[in-house]
Amino acid sequence: MGYWSLVSEHYFSEAPAGEYRPREIEVELAGAPRRLLTAGGVFSPDHLDEGTRVLLRTIESTPPRRPGLDAEPGGTTAQGGAPSEAAGREADRAPVLDLGCGWGPIALSAALRRPAAEVWAVDVNERARELTAANAERLGLANVRVAAPEEVPEGLAFTEILSNPPIRVGKPALHGMLRQWLSRLAVGGSARLVVAKHLGAESLQRWIAAELPELDVARAARDKGFHVIEARRRAG
Repeated sequence: MGYWSLVSEHYFSEAPAGEYRPREIEVELAGAPRRLLTAGGVFSPDHLDEGTRVLLRTIESTPPRRPGLDAEPGGTTAQGGAPSEAAGREADRAPVLDLGCGWGPIALSAALRRPAAEVWAVDVNERARELTAANAERLGLANVRVAAPEEVPEGLAFTEILSNPPIRVGKPALHGMLRQWLSRLAVGGSARLVVAKHLGAESLQRWIAAELPELDVARAARDKGFHVIEARRRAG
């Protein structure tokens, strides 16, 4: 069996091979050390990978705008008009998606940052989902919803999508995944994806802009060989 077959079997498949042996690691999330569970058969099981670190630092330094709460330049929201208190409360509760959650660092960070929001942690890998659910329970995060892709309700739109996408799954699968989920951004909502430059960050940014013209696409950050791509759904 070749290397890519092994990679696919481990963390791109629904049921990874090998015995399930959870173990603890210590990572820093939302400014504090956390002891969380991980295991073989998921992405980056031994540590918080550098790409995810870059994405989380970018979010902490420049949080995404929340439709209905954070004004655009000129003092209006994505829907038009001045932000209202009621709209702000609604925006705080709006759903967030971690696409390809692994053992959960992005979803957990989002849930800590936005305690009123419903954070969906989605992965095809059943082991990843089990670990994320266990880690959310460890941190007392009742606002994390762990699900397989087909379990996410149809028509649910997200104001924030965050992902360290599985680039090595191959372009057809990756592009299909991004078409499916980026099209579910709410008006004014934004997606942030972290991709290594040498794995095609710039070409992926161009592809998103061409394939999904309703999105404004730009590079939000560049750090340690990784690009954070931001795609934002325009009003109208």
